[in-house]
Amino acid sequence: MSHNTFGHLFRVTTFGESHGPAIGCVVDGCPPGIPLVEADVQADLDRRKPGQSRFTTQRREDDRVRILSGVFQDERMAAQVTTGTPIALLIENTDQRSKDYADIRDKFRPGHADLTYEAKYGVRDYRGGGRSSARETASRVAAGAVARKVIAGVRVRGALVQMGPHGIDRANWDWDEIARNPFFCPDAKAAAFFADYLDGLRKAGSSAGAIIELVAEGAPAGWGAPIYGKLDSEIAAALMSINAVKAVEIGDGFGAAELTGEANADEMRAGNGDGPSFLSNHAGGILGGISSGQPIVARFAVKPTSSILAPRRTVTKAGEETEIVTKGRHDPCVGIRAVPVGEAMLACALADAFLRHRGQVGEERRP
Repeated sequence: MSHNTFGHLFRVTTFGESHGPAIGCVVDGCPPGIPLVEADVQADLDRRKPGQSRFTTQRREDDRVRILSGVFQDERMAAQVTTGTPIALLIENTDQRSKDYADIRDKFRPGHADLTYEAKYGVRDYRGGGRSSARETASRVAAGAVARKVIAGVRVRGALVQMGPHGIDRANWDWDEIARNPFFCPDAKAAAFFADYLDGLRKAGSSAGAIIELVAEGAPAGWGAPIYGKLDSEIAAALMSINAVKAVEIGDGFGAAELTGEANADEMRAGNGDGPSFLSNHAGGILGGISSGQPIVARFAVKPTSSILAPRRTVTKAGEETEIVTKGRHDPCVGIRAVPVGEAMLACALADAFLRHRGQVGEERRP
């Protein structure tokens, strides 16, 4: 009943708090014989870690990962590989400033989980939010790096496509641009605008939300299951579990409600022997809860960071009315660093779907 584990066959349990000595995860169900070293995981963690630009929290964490178990290599082997046993990944916390939260330990921060954690457990770690902190997502990114190795033929990428009310121009979409700006944005012109927009919000002590789009290419037709094991519902649950996420859509999502049946239907023509060729992808690569072989497309919305300098009205644990200002180091747009987190959760969901599919029907099938 602890609810710190997600997945069915590819199972991930995360642990640790924002201001504790360390965070990490245990990945269980990873098949044996997959090459895996710390550098494989570190590459993804480096994309998520804080303090890389003025647009993210200035908490300085190296996020160096250690693999504690689940891998093996000796002099007869060309590479270190997974053993099929639980893979424990540890990330030490090195730059906590718990004193920043002393003034709010008896106040409930609006928009945060303070009130609900207190109501459920009767105790809460007010230092950075404890378990509810976005710091926990580093563990997910570490697990996602392992998941990517399990589904090595699938390419999972993400991009920030909207900040506040401002969206990108999709005509300017360039995947290579994502690595050239601090926003994971595929539109260079929009990224330049976001810099000025977020600077203004940051200096005002405010924050902004964002929308992230994820695309997984290379997943074959057949992953997922009907009704209660739908691939889109598993993906939606994985993305909704990310801190500050308030909405998820697959394919056209809510936009599909604006279309006619003719416009929404993804028509097909004869393919090249590797399944039919689709003329559109309104369904986001999933039909009836099962992957169609098209790119899997999902988007999720991240609310504005609740930790802001502008005074907000609230109450204390004793029920007294008061105001609160959240000091410390916080992301003015938590959606920026949510991009690699979203990629990780999508990779984990797909790795789980792959293993479940293989366990039920064996080899991949195509229409």
